[in-house]
Amino acid sequence: MKSKILLIGIDGLNLHTALEVSPTLAKAKAEGFFTTITIDPPTWSGPSWSTILTGTTIDRHGVGDNSFTGHRLLHNPDLLSRAYYQDQSTTTFAAAGWPPLVDPVGHGPVIHERREQAKGLRHRVLVRDGETYGYTVVDAEIAAAAIYAVKNHAPDVSFVYFCGVDEAGHACGAVGDEYKGAIARIDTYVQNLLEEVQARACAEEPWLVVITTDHGHIDEGGHGGDTPQERASFVIAQGFGRPNPSWTDELQAHDLTPLLLAERA
Repeated sequence: MKSKILLIGIDGLNLHTALEVSPTLAKAKAEGFFTTITIDPPTWSGPSWSTILTGTTIDRHGVGDNSFTGHRLLHNPDLLSRAYYQDQSTTTFAAAGWPPLVDPVGHGPVIHERREQAKGLRHRVLVRDGETYGYTVVDAEIAAAAIYAVKNHAPDVSFVYFCGVDEAGHACGAVGDEYKGAIARIDTYVQNLLEEVQARACAEEPWLVVITTDHGHIDEGGHGGDTPQERASFVIAQGFGRPNPSWTDELQAHDLTPLLLAERA
């Protein structure tokens, strides 16, 4: 039985801080597969999410910064697209508030539009603009849409993205109450998503939930460099209605998408 995949991206998350205020993440880390990942610089969201979601490195996908200038994403399809090409019965869903990830009008998108599948309701995408309207509002909309999608459509492969933690890190630094408050808020969204997964999951409908980040923050807030804190990422993977994956501990960011596709093979 093929597992349904739910990949949750939490932008700019320092895991060591998150574990202080995130009971859901702490529980998933303790009960699931866990390993750390070191992100290749530059530690910007554009290159890092492109690497994670396409399973290729910067020299292949061509995203060197958040301008996406000269990208080759058309020739390096994302996890959802590759899952569909692997099996055209696959349904996919993406929801994100950072436009370059999902908005076909603009710099990307990393997640391909796939209009024909969208018209046939095989591919659903929620586009929001947290850069304009703020991620406190937009992340709540993303969470609500993702919960609805899991409960009512149970997509085969999904990507759900939250950016409020990164926003707080830039605005207020990565050690204070604002950053921790943003983490706690998104931890609640993740918990609600996991509850919907658990309500559905069984041997006949197994799920694999994976949580990761694209980079960390230095204490005063910010990223883009090559310090250990900025390059720090992780993978948490927990099975529901199935065992946890038995992946190697020595993962790189571009390994994640191929591993997830193998779970659908």
